Amino acid sequence: MAATPELQQTVGKTASFSGTALHTGEKVTLKLHPAPVDHGIKFRRKDLQDEPTVDASIENLKTVERATTIGEGPVRVHTVEHVLAALSAMGVDNAIVEMDANEPPIGDGSAQPYVDLIKKAGVTAQEEPRKFFNVRDTMHVESKTGALIVLLPDDKFRISCTQAGPNNRFAQFLSMEVTPAGFEREIAPARTFVFYEDVKPLMDKNLIKGGSLENAIVVRGEAVLSKEPLRFADEFVRHKILDIIGDLALVGRRIRGHVVAVKPSHATNAQLARSITREQTRRSAVAAPRTISSGDGGLDTDQVMQILPHRFPFLMVDRIISFETETKCVGVKTVTINEPFFQGHFPGHPVMPGVLQVEAMAQVASILLFKLAKTTSRIGYFMSADEVKFRKPVLPGDTIFIHAELTKSRGERLAKAKCHCVVNDAIVSEAELMFTFLDK
Repeated sequence: MAATPELQQTVGKTASFSGTALHTGEKVTLKLHPAPVDHGIKFRRKDLQDEPTVDASIENLKTVERATTIGEGPVRVHTVEHVLAALSAMGVDNAIVEMDANEPPIGDGSAQPYVDLIKKAGVTAQEEPRKFFNVRDTMHVESKTGALIVLLPDDKFRISCTQAGPNNRFAQFLSMEVTPAGFEREIAPARTFVFYEDVKPLMDKNLIKGGSLENAIVVRGEAVLSKEPLRFADEFVRHKILDIIGDLALVGRRIRGHVVAVKPSHATNAQLARSITREQTRRSAVAAPRTISSGDGGLDTDQVMQILPHRFPFLMVDRIISFETETKCVGVKTVTINEPFFQGHFPGHPVMPGVLQVEAMAQVASILLFKLAKTTSRIGYFMSADEVKFRKPVLPGDTIFIHAELTKSRGERLAKAKCHCVVNDAIVSEAELMFTFLDK
């Protein structure tokens, strides 16, 4: 008999608490709100015009110096790792984290205030299965500073971590399965810490304005400076595990695997999260249906040309084979030796130009937005193309499956889409596109 799938969860009601932000020193109130299935964790800046939100995803990671900062456009949210660690470990998949400043309150420097907030709000199951990343093969990240993270297959989420300071002071090790009860008891109370020699450089960078011995531990030589004694003999490694959980929450899926970390940092955590996301994207592309058919689920060539203004030789979509959801669709382009660009692009060794693959992604994404808006009275224009990567050449005879997912839209004028092209079950190119729509 098949096991019952784990269900997504959100908070049961709105709950809030206030305090001081660690790096900016500002007073801030944070509220947790329930969110629907497949919403994920989003941070809402209540203090800004239009109250913009930022998805807690690795694609939105901006900086990792002593804390994890995410952002979209000019909007930033700093030091999100403690909030994300608590939400992830306590089983919350979908929530809105509303703040009236750009950084959450630091509390006592641990994740305990957020665990208390989640318990105050309650956790409610939703009618949709959770999404998992099951580790199949060993993955690893290594840095020049000596940090190392290895991800191994496991049927649970486990972390084994070794932490050591300068000259290997306070070397500590802990291994555990991450569960809500275990996190609340063993990890959440562990406070952030800093070595004394790092304090002045951080202050010189205009950081830790809200830091004090009430919300951080300062290590000076062999001495530990804090308002209260250590909560655990190995409190430092426990806080490192807390940071790993928070940073890996940016993957947006539950991880079934064993993380083995040596002297980890936010930077190496983020590199592993990116590797996981790339692998998940590859798997999704391979698992996508490959049947080319027209009908209610897609658009034939005539229907595509009724939407797009492009014509030969610049129409890069033969048909749309499926609209998977309201925000996802898949198009197809058959590449033949008769394409006009092959005459001048590497004669004798014809390769489809990468810029035309980006154009194909943009055309499929445009069709998706036009379908949502139910109008063809506008023309889409590129604003930017970010994270563009070309992984394999596209050759005559290849069939390209073009995947587009609308990740952000502002009214019916501005949109952001994450796209990738697949040939023979392998991703050949990918990009994040921003475009605007103007009346014809």
